[in-house]
Amino acid sequence: MENADKPPPRGVPGLWHDFRSRVHRLFGYEPQSSQELVDVMQHAQQRGLLNQDELDTIQRVLQVSELRVRDIMIPRSKMVVVDKDHSPEQFLPILTESAHSRFPVIDGDRDKVVGILLAKDVLSYFDKDRKGSFNMREALRPAVFIPESKRLNVLLTEFRASRNHMAVVVDEYGGVAGLVTIEDVLEQIVGEIEDEHDIDEEGDMLLQRGENEFVTKALMPLDEFNEYFQTDFDIEENDTVGGLVVKSFGHVPQRGESVTVDAIQFEVLNADTRRVHLLKVSRVDQPHSLC
Repeated sequence: MENADKPPPRGVPGLWHDFRSRVHRLFGYEPQSSQELVDVMQHAQQRGLLNQDELDTIQRVLQVSELRVRDIMIPRSKMVVVDKDHSPEQFLPILTESAHSRFPVIDGDRDKVVGILLAKDVLSYFDKDRKGSFNMREALRPAVFIPESKRLNVLLTEFRASRNHMAVVVDEYGGVAGLVTIEDVLEQIVGEIEDEHDIDEEGDMLLQRGENEFVTKALMPLDEFNEYFQTDFDIEENDTVGGLVVKSFGHVPQRGESVTVDAIQFEVLNADTRRVHLLKVSRVDQPHSLC
């Protein structure tokens, strides 16, 4: 569980100072840690000074400072890419089927990202006066590369300053590990942002981060989890992985809490006062009790 003496989050200019000042004016008390701030906000919600959605948003904002890019990125294998040597006739089906607005452009290999293609920049190809004049080199936008370890609050600040909406994530050896968008970061604060093209697929629900480390959305159906990990969790009692975890704790856990159930360890990466959002999953040799 998080330490109540944990120092305030870093990387969000003015956020901590502004919260503390507002709390001091409202309650005559200035919290000295992020956990104390959450406790005060929960008390304010109980007194009717905040509604539940406001409290959840504040808590998620504070948690963003603890999450890293590796926790939410789209892995390399799931990236939708365009090859720089392909013609519009070759890559247009990729653009239309994925319905994304930005695409990493590669030079024959996913480790060789040479830029970003915006779908809107391809529209000129359909202009009857310019048809056939599309030039990939001219259409490319510079790609931004970031390490897996970058904290999300720092990345959000950089996205806002540079007006970039996508970054390519690289591992410690310089290879492409995946990508992350500003929408991915904002979803950690405001919750899932869905549009008419969003489909919850197994590949999106569970992502492998290492030999024995996975990240899963708490909404992943428990029967799919059982199938993947060859486990036998009771799907009659719980529909989702998040439901299993909350039941195992006996309460809605906070970020950093972990529990082991039948040799599967679940660590909470993101949660608010009502539900769990993101979990780290790994196998252990022997079951343990709550941490």
